Amino acid sequence: MHQDLSAPANPLKTLDLFCRVVDNYGDIGICWRLARQLAHEHGIAVRLWVDDLKSFRRIWPEVDTEADVQQLAGVTVQHWRGQDGAFTAADIPDIVIEFFGCEIPPAYVEAMAQRAVKPVWFNLEGLSAEQWVEGCHTLPSPHRSLKLTKYFFFPGFNERTGGLSFEADLEARRQAFLQQGQAAAFLSGLGVTPPEQESLKVSLFCYDYAPVPELFAAWQAASAPVACLVPDSVAREAVEAFLGSPMQPGASFTRGALTVRVLPFVPQTDYDKLLWSCDLNFVRGEDSIVRAQWAGKPFIWNIYKQDKNLHHTKLNAFLKIYDPATPALVEANRAWNGASQADVDWQASWQALRADLPALTQGAEQWLHKMLANGDFMANLLTFARRLVVEAP
Repeated sequence: MHQDLSAPANPLKTLDLFCRVVDNYGDIGICWRLARQLAHEHGIAVRLWVDDLKSFRRIWPEVDTEADVQQLAGVTVQHWRGQDGAFTAADIPDIVIEFFGCEIPPAYVEAMAQRAVKPVWFNLEGLSAEQWVEGCHTLPSPHRSLKLTKYFFFPGFNERTGGLSFEADLEARRQAFLQQGQAAAFLSGLGVTPPEQESLKVSLFCYDYAPVPELFAAWQAASAPVACLVPDSVAREAVEAFLGSPMQPGASFTRGALTVRVLPFVPQTDYDKLLWSCDLNFVRGEDSIVRAQWAGKPFIWNIYKQDKNLHHTKLNAFLKIYDPATPALVEANRAWNGASQADVDWQASWQALRADLPALTQGAEQWLHKMLANGDFMANLLTFARRLVVEAP
């Protein structure tokens, strides 16, 4: 239970983060990173409410899918079973965060209004480079009947948004990993053989509707070997068709210039290492695109599909502001998301992208440092929250 402190010296000590899992791993991936960061770097007591513990377990194997409440990595994890329940003001923390507009229990909101010092209430929105985001970032939204105000907080790519989330030691860990030559040992631990490591290494994390068979065909016909490293269960139908056998960790098959190797589904911390170890990363959703940017490597983004192809607008907005983008990278991203204006010649597209990889890698490093200059998303949110508390009547 959280304590209701009416006049604390530091009023932001406790926090509830609510997450409904819609995109199998992406939603909980973002929330779990934020929860751990808040606990470890900011000393905040975090309770993470999550409705899908099975998806959670895929990215953090210590999760007990049967537990109502458990302690993981310094975070209290609460299984969010529904909208019912009784709450009092003593149950409410100093900060309440809804991820991506998920609706928290009505009785919980009533209890928020009963707290002597009202909690700072945020709706964390989705990542987008669209210009309207800057105008909506930090906007207040008063509750229709209670004395509560919710604030919209957007991640983004410039100082007029909340920035992107990163741990304080992330860049130092990446540099140590690269400078100490840890990639070979890390990949060997995942079953990647020396010949595969000498090939162009590509990690593949995408939605099932991505055009994987077309990409595989282009790689098979490539002039230089490609090692595609794909986590278990990702693009299952296409991978199993290529392998000619069920998809399981350790499975590998070579056809033409392409070798596909199935990796175990790794914890979040090891996924960073996978991105650091590859020459090109195919990523999906919002959590992995952020980690791809911190990897300092070229990437192709598979966006979560939206009605009326609204995700194409989101993709084009990002490609417009992504400095390292070459025409080949732009076209590859559009083709991968079904946003191309003409039929795609996958083999020619791959050849053009392959030729651009050295320049794209250099540009990705520069972009990384540009994004770091915007500050960490969670630190920016806490700074704003503290300002609200100071300015409160």
